[in-house]
Amino acid sequence: MTAPSPAFVKGLAGVVAAQTALSSVDGVNGVLTYRGLNIHDLAGNVEYEEVVHLLLYGTLPTQAQLTGLKKELAANRKLPKAVLDLIQSAPKKAVPMDTLRTAVSALALYEKDVDDISMEATRRKGLRLTAQMATVVAAIQRARKGKEFVNPKPGLNHAENFLYTLHGEQQGQLENETMNLYFVLLADHSLNASTFTARVVSSTNADLHAAAAAALGALKGNLHGGAAEATMNTLLEIGSLDKVDSFVEDAFATKRKIMGIGHRIYKHGDPRAKHLLEWARKMEAAEGLGHSYVDMALAVERAVLRHRELYPNVDFFSAPMLYYLGIPTDLDTCVFAISRIVGWVAHVIEQYNDAALIRPAAQYIGPTEQALVRIADRK
Repeated sequence: MTAPSPAFVKGLAGVVAAQTALSSVDGVNGVLTYRGLNIHDLAGNVEYEEVVHLLLYGTLPTQAQLTGLKKELAANRKLPKAVLDLIQSAPKKAVPMDTLRTAVSALALYEKDVDDISMEATRRKGLRLTAQMATVVAAIQRARKGKEFVNPKPGLNHAENFLYTLHGEQQGQLENETMNLYFVLLADHSLNASTFTARVVSSTNADLHAAAAAALGALKGNLHGGAAEATMNTLLEIGSLDKVDSFVEDAFATKRKIMGIGHRIYKHGDPRAKHLLEWARKMEAAEGLGHSYVDMALAVERAVLRHRELYPNVDFFSAPMLYYLGIPTDLDTCVFAISRIVGWVAHVIEQYNDAALIRPAAQYIGPTEQALVRIADRK
């Protein structure tokens, strides 16, 4: 008697593939929490380093713990010379995400305990990789523009250091706080595609860097982390507020996907979007721009809603916000990774502790019981 086949679920929609204590996503009510702390309470009220401690150690840090964590991150931001040389030797036209993924793989070569998957070792390597990721991304951008690498400053926090090493000079308070907010909002998001990829890889007992490199591969696609880049490119393509309606009408008529709108989980709006909209507005006001990409984005949202009930996701308003921070659109996904690396690390640790190989079944739909035709008789 043949055992019944498992039910096929396209895209694993609704399938519970892991248990986690890291973040919860309530798509119906639009609620995101990190270890039970609502994202609305965290946004604008904590530093990214506090979220790092929360995800890796289970609690928000005391002042002493935060000071210690910042010192540890500062001590680990430096890159091996060979990795810097690798970044600088990459083709100027290389996709930044490809260079980032390659650099993360290369960093594994300089981890003396790269194959140690104990919690202590993984957390230690994870903090170092969290620190290095921002340095790598800044180095990629400076290298492809032919600019000298800027060494991180020990006294700056994670967001401040990234903008400093990216632009070559310290940024203002608003810019630094905006970057920090972005990092806080994107640190983890349950079992999204890149996080699931990291957990699949680590379920084989592969090392952290292998899991992170694989996650970066998943993040690259425009249905995941690449959506912010695609969103900003769409706004640039539209060009002006008076062209929004015709663009959206044409998109629906030609079945063109409008990036940054709609979410697999959130059906009534992404809770992170309101904060990104608010801070994008702040950046826009500070820049004193006559051309408002935020107004354009809001107009796109209204035009889409006339056709379907679809709302902005985390990428929609982060796109103009990152643009106002002087981050080129094709670097957006790399900046996403700077934040999300700590979530990947925390999930990898959970997966190591779970000690279960992720191996789903596949439903075979090909031909059955074919007769072998030897090569001389094939036509």
